Amino acid sequence: MKSDINTNTIDQKNDAKKVFRKKGTCSRTFFFLLNREFGTYKDNEEAAIDPLAGGILKKGHQCGMLWGAALGVGAEAYKRNDDPSEGMSLAIKASQNIVESFKSETQTINCYDITACDFSSKLSFAKYMITGKFLDCFKLAEDWAPKAMDAARTGLQDEEDNNNDFRYTNCASLLARKMNATEEQTVMVAGLAGGLGLSGGGCGALATAVWLNSIAWLEENPGKLCYENDYAKETMNSFEEMMGKKILCKDICGCSFNSQNEHSEYIQNEGCKELIETLAQTKPIQSKNIE
Repeated sequence: MKSDINTNTIDQKNDAKKVFRKKGTCSRTFFFLLNREFGTYKDNEEAAIDPLAGGILKKGHQCGMLWGAALGVGAEAYKRNDDPSEGMSLAIKASQNIVESFKSETQTINCYDITACDFSSKLSFAKYMITGKFLDCFKLAEDWAPKAMDAARTGLQDEEDNNNDFRYTNCASLLARKMNATEEQTVMVAGLAGGLGLSGGGCGALATAVWLNSIAWLEENPGKLCYENDYAKETMNSFEEMMGKKILCKDICGCSFNSQNEHSEYIQNEGCKELIETLAQTKPIQSKNIE
């Protein structure tokens, strides 16, 4: 068991709205907040999550707050476990807890359901800004942030009985390995699996590839904003060339996953193999020297 650092900063002072204004995207905001909560600092990796705001490259799927929170709690799951398989399992459980907390707050997990904005449309985005609808996102960030931290802490303490002989795997972590990610990053992305915490939404492997490729883009373009970077766009293009309009995990897999064991066995039996291989062939991350 690795060290456990918990600073409870949101409980002391809820500055989620201020952080949101500074960071610029909901995904980056919650990645930062979760990292700070547990004493972790990952500026480059936090910046690379910008393309997941707006529901995966503006597609309206899972809210960026969820993607950010899941990666943040995944980083803490890695710190708490020497065994990567156990770290992945913990990351998924904690992410499931976060997803349930968010659903209780909003009755949905999808960006479009919350914002009623098609961020790929300039007209829709202009309406979102002019009407002040964007203020609702700031309010949601402020209202949910303490609950997100509670959900993360509770999920990370979850000691469900596991079969110690069972080696957990998942689509996101398998892809990360194939993309030459660090062991930490491989554990971090586990919570994205199965459409984010096995919820069946937008593809977690796609989100993983977008994030890792955005890290690569930032390494080559330091200091630049990567919200709409070329590597992320190329990743989405490769995905759509193969999957067409299918993007939901439950549609791609043709099933839902009721447990980590089900998802792990599906992946071990070569479920989504072609998709994972396709995404792995997109621009690989260039270096393991990430903050």
